[in-house]
Amino acid sequence: MPTKWFAAIGTGLFLAATAAFGSLNTVAAAPPAPLATLGPDTTHTSAQAAITLRSAVLIDKLSATRVFPEEGERLLVVLAEIENLWTAPLELGSGDGIAQAIRLADDERAPGGTVREDDQTDTPLLQPGVPALLAFTWAVPAARYSDGDELTVVLRDPSLITGQLLYTGTSWGNYTPAAEVRVPIRDAGAGTSAATGDGS
Repeated sequence: MPTKWFAAIGTGLFLAATAAFGSLNTVAAAPPAPLATLGPDTTHTSAQAAITLRSAVLIDKLSATRVFPEEGERLLVVLAEIENLWTAPLELGSGDGIAQAIRLADDERAPGGTVREDDQTDTPLLQPGVPALLAFTWAVPAARYSDGDELTVVLRDPSLITGQLLYTGTSWGNYTPAAEVRVPIRDAGAGTSAATGDGS
């Protein structure tokens, strides 16, 4: 009997035994690693930027953010200091801008508005090596959050993408969750022109 027949017979017997006892089981994928949990004023660093959440403020209105709450809504403002660690300026609000790095754990929406805290610029470029304090703002249902609540913010790390076909150069994208920051919410009341909640 030719040798190749033995191989065919052996394979057939293996498949028959597998069918009798179930099937060919695939190896289960490992569960994703839990996200690092940070507190306020703790820096998370990626290849793109160093991000430090400073505070979270609940407020009725904040004109500088260009986010205007509707009836039954308030503004939730997350203050974060960001330092650009890349070699070129980083855009903030474009489709793959650094604003994509910050999300609320219970809300997948991008921030409705983002401004620099010092000069109220709403479309800033972050220069390499220059930290900037930024206010990320969402319009939220008025009853969702209260003073003293703990807010969980998800920080997402991007990948550096190199263009090959339709474009050349490099850009950041494919943001994925990397860490959670838990910060208490302070209710700043009726509203101000500054994200810190001071003044009238």
